[in-house]
Amino acid sequence: MIRIAAIGDVHLSEDTGGRFRPALQTLDEHADALLLAGDLTRHGTVEEAAVVAAEFGSLSVPVVAVLGNHDYHSNRSAEVTEVLAEAGISVLEGQSAIVPIDGRKVGIAGVKGFGGGFAGKCASAFGEPEIKAFVEHTEVAAAKLRGALEAMDCDVRIALTHYSPVSDTLRGEPPEIYPFLGCYQLGEAIDSCETALAIHGHAHYGTEQGFTPGGVRVRNVAHPIIRAAYAIYCID
Repeated sequence: MIRIAAIGDVHLSEDTGGRFRPALQTLDEHADALLLAGDLTRHGTVEEAAVVAAEFGSLSVPVVAVLGNHDYHSNRSAEVTEVLAEAGISVLEGQSAIVPIDGRKVGIAGVKGFGGGFAGKCASAFGEPEIKAFVEHTEVAAAKLRGALEAMDCDVRIALTHYSPVSDTLRGEPPEIYPFLGCYQLGEAIDSCETALAIHGHAHYGTEQGFTPGGVRVRNVAHPIIRAAYAIYCID
């Protein structure tokens, strides 16, 4: 049994440190790895990243993360990534991490992702350069996720994103903002190879559970949804 703990959208700042750490001290009793689904900071500053590092770094299980849109706000994502990496947190953006668990190699492919919408109600790369650039960013992110998933030499694949790959987990959010919460291209990437679980955040008012068109379990672990220091998902 592989036990994956996950949480996203903790939005830590310099005055909110210590909120999750007590519950994480015994994490290894309940989980084999912890995934962080982005929006770890409030404004993407290096000072806030240090709070995240103190909160989630040096745990008793491997910690793998992607950044979210909040983590890019101050245009210091590279420095945020460096601070987290120094604390032992693997930050992925089109890369993968292999974690040995229970005699198996668990591969985690991660990317922030982007918006764009879902089948029948999505943006297309047509018209103004700004719209084309928007959709191109979405397609590039999905291609990076697909490449990372397909390239992994592992026994179990997990996809980790900030933006949602399906509309299922957005139920509860205003439909008008679905295109800014995720995109179908991420779901297609997840379905491109055998994936056991997809984790995302970003949708604070959405729903925890959903599935890709190919039947992969998708879980929205935004903190306002799971209302705990982490949620646990098991893979047989």
